[in-house]
Amino acid sequence: MKPAFFPSVAALMLILTLFSWGYHNIPDEPLPVSQTVKPNIIFIMADDLGFGDLGAYGQKTIQTPHLDKMAAEGMRFTQCYTGSTVCAPSRSVLMTGQHTGHTTVRGNMGVGGVVGLGGAVGRIPLQDSDTTIAEVLKSTGYVTGMAGKW
Repeated sequence: MKPAFFPSVAALMLILTLFSWGYHNIPDEPLPVSQTVKPNIIFIMADDLGFGDLGAYGQKTIQTPHLDKMAAEGMRFTQCYTGSTVCAPSRSVLMTGQHTGHTTVRGNMGVGGVVGLGGAVGRIPLQDSDTTIAEVLKSTGYVTGMAGKW
């Protein structure tokens, strides 16, 4: 039993030492917002774009130099999956962070003459009560924008 006891105590002492060291290196006060660097965020959602359709992901025929450069300098999400099988619910899931089963947008067309964005009958808009990622980012000082489909 004695040989098993020593490695356990040594491991415990190492863990406590690391936690103690880490604790002493934490600043007493958080850095002011002006001293923190916020990353730029550009999220591109393209309907019907496959994983291998961009040069950054291995495409050899279609040239996408600007997107490839952005991918090389930023963060690539290689395990990102759509939230739904059709575009409107996929956008809703992405913008609200809700699971497909919790978003109010369940399909591309509404039932019963629901009037959506731009006065289009049958379209299902996000609800006023839905909080989007753009609203959350704005509340932390980001400037947000969007182009294309809602």
